[in-house]
Amino acid sequence: MTTGIHHVTGITRRVQANVDFYAGFLGLRLVKRTGGFEDAEQLHLFYGDKLGSPGSLITFLVWEDGAPGRVGHGQVAEIALSVPPDSIGDWLTRAMTARIPVEGPSREFGETVLRLKDPDGVIVKLVGVDAPATAPLPDPIAPTRLRGVTLFTEDAAGTRDFLGQFGYRAEAASGAVQRMVSDRDAVDIRDASGYFPGIPGTGTLDHVAFRAASVDEVRARRLALKDTDVTSVHDRKYFLSLYVRDPAGILLEYATDAPGFTLDETSEELGRTLFVPPHDAARAEDLRVMLPQFALPGEERMPMRDLHFTHRFHRPENPDGSTIILLHGTGGNETDLMPLAHRIAPNATLLGVRGRSTEEGINRWFRRYDAVTYDQADIRSEAEAFTAFVEDATRAYGLDPDRIGFLGYSNGANLLGAILQLHPDAVRKAILLRGIQVLEAPPASTAEALQGAKVLMLNGARDPFARMAPALEQQLSRLGAEVDSQTLPVGHELAADDLQASKDWLA
Repeated sequence: MTTGIHHVTGITRRVQANVDFYAGFLGLRLVKRTGGFEDAEQLHLFYGDKLGSPGSLITFLVWEDGAPGRVGHGQVAEIALSVPPDSIGDWLTRAMTARIPVEGPSREFGETVLRLKDPDGVIVKLVGVDAPATAPLPDPIAPTRLRGVTLFTEDAAGTRDFLGQFGYRAEAASGAVQRMVSDRDAVDIRDASGYFPGIPGTGTLDHVAFRAASVDEVRARRLALKDTDVTSVHDRKYFLSLYVRDPAGILLEYATDAPGFTLDETSEELGRTLFVPPHDAARAEDLRVMLPQFALPGEERMPMRDLHFTHRFHRPENPDGSTIILLHGTGGNETDLMPLAHRIAPNATLLGVRGRSTEEGINRWFRRYDAVTYDQADIRSEAEAFTAFVEDATRAYGLDPDRIGFLGYSNGANLLGAILQLHPDAVRKAILLRGIQVLEAPPASTAEALQGAKVLMLNGARDPFARMAPALEQQLSRLGAEVDSQTLPVGHELAADDLQASKDWLA
């Protein structure tokens, strides 16, 4: 029976910092980048040895700017990587030089251990132990493979017995920790009774996967687990697997070694191409625009700034120097309009921004009392804040202010309409998709306030809010803007007509 850990999966909220730590500081190889198989709008990164061998893999789901979780019982809590025993001092020096949080060295089960924290706060232990790599990395002191994981559980005996099905046997115990070992690695079970439960989110580890020799072994295991919450067998392209929770609720996976990561890339090119799951192939172009971009160590990058609005860039392969700033609709996020904007202007840099107001957990740009009654003070406050954000982003990222345009949909278009009236110099070119007048008392600006500004308003003939659009059109025109208002044969939703009308207007 093949035993040991196949991979460990965590969740990160900062893709660039994650890449810098795992590929840069630790020196692991990024062997695959793909859209998530459960959610293709979620980037999934795989790090490992030179070939991404099972037993060397740490993977991360990217929830860019996502909510942090909490480490507690019912979770995988720590990762351990094997490094050459005589390299611990070098790693301590490297960590201190790079200002990586580090504790130790200490001794755990007779092994020398350094405890690091990655940028999300995940505990990564470097364990000095002779554990040869299947496919060694170039750095002679680079991690060789996974040494193990630590599980936090309220049912230590149940977790221990459950792991026996995957080839683990009890070895030593130290305090509240029971060590289970396979032929290659270890799982430390910490009795966390009385500790608070874990909460999924960024900065936590989602699951640990154990190795299966074949698909038949996975299917046999599924039958053996038929009285649990075991899932069906999933095709993850690079391996087949199932998921199950142990008696304490810890998520475990059982995954085949084959076919592996060289299925769609040569060994020399591993990790260079962004792939999309086969079942999402029809959306491949859109997903490649929406998924967060990053630079590998040594590649050119633009440092992200900590500004007052959550934001994300998409930089095209051949940028033309223009930028489109995107404002999503109610319930959207900073990536929602990127596919549409990319089709409208394929060579424009896209800057998606997330609204700061929330309503029952969904993103908005300002508060409302009902569907057509809005918090006027909040509109003015957020309009001012967003105008300041644009000024800060223009300076921080070196954007050309004369080549910035705006695209807003629904609630985002409404904020743009308000900004045009309240801060006439902030927006000179804008496309408002289903925008309406949300200001109850528009400012008494001069007729020349928007002189030179160009606005395209695309309204829906079947949009229940369309009756409020003419008031915005009239006010913008009164302030001197050149307004092109069109009514499309659609409702409030976005449609193909929006793409064509926007392209024609920009042409």
